[in-house]
Amino acid sequence: MTVFKQNLALICLISIICGIIGSVALAQAPSPVTFTADQDHQNMMDQLGIKALRPGPSGNENAPNHANYDESKANPYPNVPDPLIMNDGQKVTTPEMWWTKRRPEIVEMYSKYVYGRVPSSVPKVSWTVNTVDHEMIGFTPVIAKDVEGVVDNSSYPAIGVHIHMMVVLPARANSPVPVLMMFGRAAFPNPNEPSGSDLDMINKAWESVLVKEDPSLKEIFEQHPAWQPVKGTPFQFPQLNEDGGLPNTWQLVAAGWGFVLIDPGSVQADDGAGLTRGIIGLVNKGQPRKPEDWGALRAWAWGAGRGLDYLEADPAVDAKHVGIEGVSRYGKAALVTMAFDQRFAMVLVGSSGKGGATLLRRNFGEAVESLTGGEHHWMAGNFLKYGASDATFGSMTAGNIPVDSNELIALCAPRLTFISYGIPAKGDAKWLDHQGSFMATVDASRVFTLLGAKGLAVEGDYRTAQMPPVNTGFLDGQLAWRQHDGGHTDAPNMKYFIQWADKFIGHAPPQ
Repeated sequence: MTVFKQNLALICLISIICGIIGSVALAQAPSPVTFTADQDHQNMMDQLGIKALRPGPSGNENAPNHANYDESKANPYPNVPDPLIMNDGQKVTTPEMWWTKRRPEIVEMYSKYVYGRVPSSVPKVSWTVNTVDHEMIGFTPVIAKDVEGVVDNSSYPAIGVHIHMMVVLPARANSPVPVLMMFGRAAFPNPNEPSGSDLDMINKAWESVLVKEDPSLKEIFEQHPAWQPVKGTPFQFPQLNEDGGLPNTWQLVAAGWGFVLIDPGSVQADDGAGLTRGIIGLVNKGQPRKPEDWGALRAWAWGAGRGLDYLEADPAVDAKHVGIEGVSRYGKAALVTMAFDQRFAMVLVGSSGKGGATLLRRNFGEAVESLTGGEHHWMAGNFLKYGASDATFGSMTAGNIPVDSNELIALCAPRLTFISYGIPAKGDAKWLDHQGSFMATVDASRVFTLLGAKGLAVEGDYRTAQMPPVNTGFLDGQLAWRQHDGGHTDAPNMKYFIQWADKFIGHAPPQ
C-alpha cells in the first residue's frame, strides 16, 4: 500500500511538472510575426536565394508590358509533361501503375514545387451547429444550418481558426441527397422571418419600449394606429443568372440536391500578409513559411476536406456524392481540392486560369510570373523559383516546372470533372486563356480512358484538337468541358452540370 501511495505521488508530481513545463512553453512561444504581403514575399525570396523576379504582364492590352494574346507565340514550351510517363521514363500502361506509382509521383511534385505540403501536424477540427433555420428557396423548403469548425489551437493559442460553413439540405428528402460544396461567403440563403401574430407581438413590444423611452411618442402612435415600426420583407423575384436561369442554389435544391457554402477566408486569408495567421500560421506557430509549406490554395482545399468530414457524419447527406465548386481563384481551389482529396466525387471548375486548369507553360494572358509576384500566397514558396531572373541557382521559367495542369486534371480521374468557362466579350477575360485550359483537359483525357472512364471525344491530341463552339459542350463522359456565352461565372453551366452529374451518379430530381 505504501508503494502504491509513493507511485501515485510520483505520478501526480510528474503531471504537475509536465503542466508547468507546458505552461512555460506556451508562455515562451513567439508572438505571430506581422509582415506586409511585400515583406512576406521578400522573406521567401531571401530563403530561396532569389535576387530578382521577372515582372508579370499587364492585363491592359494597351500597356507597354501587356500580356501576349498572339496564339503563334503562345507555346514557347510546346511539350507538356506526360501524365502517363514515369519520371524514370517508364510508360504507364495499367491502372495499377497509375494508382501505385505515377499518381503518387505527380502528387509529390505538386506538393513540393507548386502548391505546398499539408503538414502532418495539422490539428483536429471540432464541429458545432450554431443555428438551425427552416427556410424556403424558391418553392423548396430547406433546413439551413450555420456550422462552425473550431481548430484545436492548444499548441499555439495566439492564433484561432474557426471554419465557417452553411449547410443547406432539402427538408422533404426521403433519402440522403448529393451535395455541392461551394467556395464563397457563408450566410443563411433566405432567413425565415416572423409574420402574422408573431410580427404583431414584436411591434407591440417595440411600441412599448419606444414610448417608455420617450412618452411623447404615445400620441404619434395613436395618430398612426395602422403603422408598424417593423415590417416584413416584401417578396422579391430572384436575381436571375446571366443566361436567364434561376440562381444556382435554387437550381440545386429544386433538383433534389443540397449545397454547402464554405468561407475560404475563415480558413486562410487571401493575401500574403495573412500567411502567419489562419491555418498556415497556426501550424507554423505564427512564423513565416518555409519553401515547401502550403499556400492558400492548398489551405482552402484542406478546409473543404474538413467540411467533408462533417458532411460524412450527417445522415441526410449522400457522402459518396459530394462535389466541390468555385470560380476564378476559387475555381483553382476547387480543382486543387478535387485533385488531392479523392473523397470528393465531382467538381465544377469555373474560369480558373493559371494555377487552375490552364497550362502553366502557355504564354497567353496570365503568366507564371503573375503567380510568383502578387499572388505568391496561393502557391508554395518553391514556386517563386519559376519566375526568377537572377538567383543563386541561376534563372528558371515555366518550362522548368516538372508538372502542368494536364496532370492536375488527371489527378481527378476517373471522378466527375467539369471544366467551365465563359467568353471574353462578356467579361471572362482572355487573360484566363480558355484555349490553354482546353488543351490541358484534352491531354488529361488519356488518364480517364486508362482508368475506364470516358474523356473528351475529340480528334487529335492537345496540340491539334479544336475547341468546340460556344454553348456546345463535351458532356458525354466523366470528364466534361463547356464554354457558355456568359461572363466570369459558372452559373450558366450549372443546369448542365446538375443534369450531367445526375446521369453518372444515378440521381433523379424529385417529382
